[in-house]
Amino acid sequence: MTSPQRLVWDATARTRGWFVLASATAVLGSAGTLAFPWAMARALDAVVARRPAAGPVLVCASLLALVVATGALQTLANGGYGSGTVATLRGSLARRALDAGVPGTADFPAGDLAGRLSAGCAQAGAAGVTLVTASAAVLTSLGGVVALWLLDWRIGLCFSLGVPPLVLIARMFMNRGSGLFLQYQETQGRISALLLEALGGARTIGASGTAAAETRRVLEPLPELSRTGHRVWALQRDAGWQVGLLIPAVEVLVLCAGGLALLNGDISAGQLAAVVGYTALAMAALDQLDALFALGMSAAGARRVAEVVDQSAPAPGTRPRPVAAQGTVTLSGVTVRSGSRLVLDAVDLTVPAGTALAVVGRSGAGKSTLAALIGRLREPETGTVAIDGVPLRELTPQALRGAVGYAFERPALLGTTVAGMIAFARPDASHEDVVAAAVAARADDFITRLPRGYDTPLPDAPLSGGEVQRLGLARALVHDPAVIVLDDALSSLDTATEARVDSALAAAWSDRTRVLIAHRVSTAARADLVAWLEDGRIRAVGSHAELWQLDDYRALFAVDTGPGTAPDRDTRSGPGAEADPNARGTAEAEADHGTHPHANPHAQESV
Repeated sequence: MTSPQRLVWDATARTRGWFVLASATAVLGSAGTLAFPWAMARALDAVVARRPAAGPVLVCASLLALVVATGALQTLANGGYGSGTVATLRGSLARRALDAGVPGTADFPAGDLAGRLSAGCAQAGAAGVTLVTASAAVLTSLGGVVALWLLDWRIGLCFSLGVPPLVLIARMFMNRGSGLFLQYQETQGRISALLLEALGGARTIGASGTAAAETRRVLEPLPELSRTGHRVWALQRDAGWQVGLLIPAVEVLVLCAGGLALLNGDISAGQLAAVVGYTALAMAALDQLDALFALGMSAAGARRVAEVVDQSAPAPGTRPRPVAAQGTVTLSGVTVRSGSRLVLDAVDLTVPAGTALAVVGRSGAGKSTLAALIGRLREPETGTVAIDGVPLRELTPQALRGAVGYAFERPALLGTTVAGMIAFARPDASHEDVVAAAVAARADDFITRLPRGYDTPLPDAPLSGGEVQRLGLARALVHDPAVIVLDDALSSLDTATEARVDSALAAAWSDRTRVLIAHRVSTAARADLVAWLEDGRIRAVGSHAELWQLDDYRALFAVDTGPGTAPDRDTRSGPGAEADPNARGTAEAEADHGTHPHANPHAQESV
């Protein structure tokens, strides 16, 4: 497992210039701060003894200038280091999360992952700055203690009496606080995850009148968050009043010893002034609760980031795809589990090059999981997925991106304009290529009616679900891979439009292998072959006409009561679920963890 400390250290190594500058300015500032009371004592003694004081005063001014300059540089270095480290941590977390396909999984819901990406990385990235600042304060304090001992051993001894209580307070604070800080952040992540889930089902919640129940569900962890927060505040309070009593007690004891030393003639008036200054510096170590609190939060944030970074991601292959590749897809003995549930069980399936294969089955049969395997958006536990006989794990990311493309039920509107969204999978596509793809996907007609046509910014483009799906199909057409996976990519179209679009796609991809996740009988009927999934196994493969003779097969589409109805739809489970006809179930959507456009470096999502 990745050590949180190692994670922060690796991020620090990438911004080591800023870190070195922050450390150097901290050390120089500490040295100047320690030297200032000594220089001030010399100047004061010179004035009292009526000796020339210009030299000591100049030294004081120089030291003061040094402290101010190093303080300004340290502030600049801390900012550069902090921003660079946080950016590095966020990049590492985001890449690993998408490479490993964890967004939206049970372990890392979207809201929780967002919290780790924002607050967790920010807290972890501040660890170096906090550590440097706290270390400089401790070193300055230790220097102050040494100076007190050098001025008079009795003064040093009086101050040292306050060190054991300080160590005890700090140890109790960190021991009790580390678990509380982590628990607080985890509870915040749970609330964020529940809130995002509820927002995703806002229309269903509004239509069903369950807003109050959803509010209670989202805020259910709030009492736990409140209890944890109060425990953190109580911890700070207890440590605060203990340190608040310790500091003045030690100060009074040290100043009393210094006053007695002055009366006895053991130190001069200037040295007594130095005692006051060094006492204040030494006390800085007794007042580092804020630094301890920040370090505790940083440690908790680093642990939460490390949990995501530790997720395994598939290793990229090194083999280029053969030039003469045709697009034959083969699954051999493929098994996939989700927790204790067997999603696919020893599946064997061959999709000949240029074939349109419809994959049908009831909710939870494993259709979307199978679709995700074809582009290595998900890894099988056992078995092999290959294209033209080459296992996907052996292909380079570039080869796999060129070989497999996707169009999904809910295409992600990525890019700045409509044209940019269509060309997202192939940024070098010409405008003519984009228009041709839109025409083939039956999207050109509504695009040209937009305020600025293809140059319309996506936020300014009012699009229906069916129009968004057609844009996703246009993007897949521009990508033009050898194998295209349509994961319910026509579900928002009415049956007439679906037939026209499917006919256009069949013409455009006549020599391409197509795998369609089908819910409608019309979709299965237009395919060359149908693969019937049942309980994670292939029950039968054949033409739609052949399978239609089987009662169980016809029963799959029995709920298709009319045009535009998507039979046997999966629906999300749990309160606040979007129970619209296009929503898929948790079981079916398990594979969609990796269907983000960057979910896997080896596969390019074409939506």
